[in-house]
Amino acid sequence: MRAAITAILFLVLPVFCFSQQPNAPLKVNDYKKLTSYEELTIFVHELDAKSDLLKVEKIGNSVKWRDLYALTFSTTEFGKDTSKIKVLVFAQQHGNEQSGKEGALLLAKELLNPENRYLFDRIDFALVPQMNPDGSEANKRRNANDMDLNRNHLILTEPETFALHAFFDKFRFEVTMDVHEYSPYGGEWEKFGYRKNSDITVGTTTNLNVSKKLRRLSDKRYLPFILKYLDDRKFTSFEYCPGGPPDSGYIRHSTFDINDGRQSLGIQNTLSFIQEGMNGKDDSIENLQHRAEGQMTGMRGLLEFAYTNKDEIKRLVSAEREKLISGRSGEKISVQSEHVSNGQNLQIPLLSYYSGNDSVVTVHDYRPVVKSLYNVKKPVGYLIPVDRPPLMQWANSQSLKCVPFKNTGEYKIEQYMINHVDSIDFEGDIVANPGVSVREFPITITDHDYYFLSTAQLKGNMIVLALEPKSMLGLATYTKYAGLLKSWESFPVLRVVEK
Repeated sequence: MRAAITAILFLVLPVFCFSQQPNAPLKVNDYKKLTSYEELTIFVHELDAKSDLLKVEKIGNSVKWRDLYALTFSTTEFGKDTSKIKVLVFAQQHGNEQSGKEGALLLAKELLNPENRYLFDRIDFALVPQMNPDGSEANKRRNANDMDLNRNHLILTEPETFALHAFFDKFRFEVTMDVHEYSPYGGEWEKFGYRKNSDITVGTTTNLNVSKKLRRLSDKRYLPFILKYLDDRKFTSFEYCPGGPPDSGYIRHSTFDINDGRQSLGIQNTLSFIQEGMNGKDDSIENLQHRAEGQMTGMRGLLEFAYTNKDEIKRLVSAEREKLISGRSGEKISVQSEHVSNGQNLQIPLLSYYSGNDSVVTVHDYRPVVKSLYNVKKPVGYLIPVDRPPLMQWANSQSLKCVPFKNTGEYKIEQYMINHVDSIDFEGDIVANPGVSVREFPITITDHDYYFLSTAQLKGNMIVLALEPKSMLGLATYTKYAGLLKSWESFPVLRVVEK
């Protein structure tokens, strides 16, 4: 009899332990109150304490020293089983975009349900529910340094973005997603008579230097999958299409800049996405349950896609990253691009302000294609002068392999001359566009004058985009590095090319 009772208790105990796991604060608060940083902290640690699947790792701090947490889900030691695919999702870079954080916390609880455990036979999953706790507490877009974190992924001056990239560099995730909200409201749209109305929009990598094969997999396979996945679960969705309104501004797909969460990881040949839920009109509470559950569903769909296509994704990412690491100098890198039409119109779902009903509107000025305007040949590497500490600080923040230069005479050294500095339109912003000429460097370089930054590394294409003077995405477009471009002076960073 005692043995029978013990057996019954053994069977019941896991169910009992699961029932004691806490609900997400949003649900506890009946979806009427945003989750505070303190509530988030308590919740994730309670989940950790009650689950063998989840561990909470502190990956860094905000400006105001609030902890940044990564929730790692694995049936083994995280990151050690090379047969698994590593997936990273991070949310709320913008503090006033609350549904991503709330959806991530709902997902964390959902993934601990026994029926979802199968995912982690193939996936090691890391979830960063809140990138900007300081902004979240103030319900403001920027961090406590008044910096837009999603424009900081190239220069990495903020502790939050630095922490995320250090975490990524540690595990080299094959699949990533950056979760945001978009606002469809505004005077121009009201004047047009319609507004965007999709619960979830999804964007892929658009920079031309990201692997074509990865971009094709994103566009042809993941987008159809996730849009159907969301539709089947009663959430409206569409491909991310900023711009407009139609007939007053063109509509494109997402930026090709590499300073955001999606492209900064995608440029390392990662299968990388952005997911944007629809913001509330009057405040962050409006329709919050539906918004958070939509975000959770999109994140959950990403895991399902990674699970189903694990081997294919891993093989493709590995092969395309090997091309970066092997350092194929001489290939063309696009440093200036533009959005152009392919002759097609876009049928975009919108909400009519007149009827209050969903409608479909034809967009004639639709520019879905990114076209290169200016290419450079990828060098073997660059030489950074030792008397330019900000450049070395940048290289160190990006964890780049940088060593003192030994001049063996094996390569040719090139120097840019800045003949003049004009400007060029980049997605509505005006950035510097210097006229340059190239000459062989006339001075013998002695050891320790320069540090050598090889392009034969995972961030090799990013290095080219950052350090080429004509790059519309480069360091010289940021105020901190504006002094790199001076008319009638030489560009301080040198190119190392094969003879």
